[in-house]
Amino acid sequence: MPLGLLVGLGRSFRRKRTSSLDILTTKRVPRGFYKGKNCKPTGFHTRKGGYVIVQEKLPNYVVPDLTSFKIVLMQLGSYSNWFVSFCSSFPTPAR
Repeated sequence: MPLGLLVGLGRSFRRKRTSSLDILTTKRVPRGFYKGKNCKPTGFHTRKGGYVIVQEKLPNYVVPDLTSFKIVLMQLGSYSNWFVSFCSSFPTPAR
């Protein structure tokens, strides 16, 4: 076998870091590439520059029934009073 073929096979079996393959920076991609924020489109662009929203593409959130749910509100006053007394217990540095 030619040496170039063996070298090519060796390079293909080389282990690559999976973390380095996932990172796409502006230096590693073509000029017009935009990765985005993993958002799915909710419609499509028309020929005249408009945008049509498709009802089937909109997210459908299922919320459970919260009528019997008792909510407990924590009053912020007790925490803020504790935090002020905690911070004032430390000496201030001299300038």
